[in-house]
Amino acid sequence: MHVIKVENLSKSYEYYKKQSGLKASIRALFRRKKMYAKAIEKICFNIDEGELVGFLGPNGAGKTTTLKILSGILHPTNGKAEVLGYKPWERQKEYQKQFALVMGQKNQLWPDLPAMDSFVLNKEIYGLSDKEFKKNLDELANVLNIKDILNTQVRKLSLGQKMKCELAVALLHKPKVLFLDEPTIGLDVVAQKNIRDFIKEYNRERKTTVVLTSHYMEDISQLCKRIIIVNLGKILYDGQLDGLIKKYAPYKLLNITFNNSGVKRYEIEKYGLIHKFNQFNVTFKIDRAKIKETAIAVLSSDLPVDDILIDEADIDDVIRKIFSSNKID
Repeated sequence: MHVIKVENLSKSYEYYKKQSGLKASIRALFRRKKMYAKAIEKICFNIDEGELVGFLGPNGAGKTTTLKILSGILHPTNGKAEVLGYKPWERQKEYQKQFALVMGQKNQLWPDLPAMDSFVLNKEIYGLSDKEFKKNLDELANVLNIKDILNTQVRKLSLGQKMKCELAVALLHKPKVLFLDEPTIGLDVVAQKNIRDFIKEYNRERKTTVVLTSHYMEDISQLCKRIIIVNLGKILYDGQLDGLIKKYAPYKLLNITFNNSGVKRYEIEKYGLIHKFNQFNVTFKIDRAKIKETAIAVLSSDLPVDDILIDEADIDDVIRKIFSSNKID
């Protein structure tokens, strides 16, 4: 079942161009050149119930614009979009009670008040009964481990604690669709992992449809099987993350750690293309078909091998290559 349907969706913004200087400013009062900037252009995709999809792209690619249209904040210039059978920009109450939008750089919580006050406000906005409110809040507070901070002034919380509270207040009404725009931005490594673990478990248990944007490739690799890549307002790729890596990174990384005696570069060059090297650690880029053969050859050699690890290519590198070419064959 398609929960989200997007067909030839476009969004353009008007702006005016003028030259600098006083004369140009006066002239612009009577005659200005109108220009158009395309944020997204004829994008199409469908997302099924329970999917957790990564929405990737560089700054200005159109990711946030798309999420704002799907959440009803913006009207599209052209095209169609449906979420749960509703046109988002019509802002019907029935639809607004079934989705949530969390933006890592925008706060829903009142900074000068305890988080609990924002929870109570959302309870009234979404028309939750006292019983529903208590049950939902208790569940979220336990999973996110925020029970002890609900009555603390929001501005006194750490970034990680704030984001946990942002997620909790957004999920208080148990939405069927969740839009996450950079939910881990600015967080430390531990806080990022905590947020990722929660999103993964919540999606698995609730079958909530999630669309996630992030610049952190760890978020995408840990959470998403399917990704949609956009650049310059157009979709470059829509498919499985594993498929993208296998197609555009026809190699795996063979990481070898040596004991205290170390190695010389010339001793290991014969095993493959060296990606990174120091005397105690080397990473090779090896063709997928030859990775096991190479690993066995290294282990069978006289090299002072202490540990060996086979890993996939860095997703960030793969995505960067696609952005630089702005196309996928």
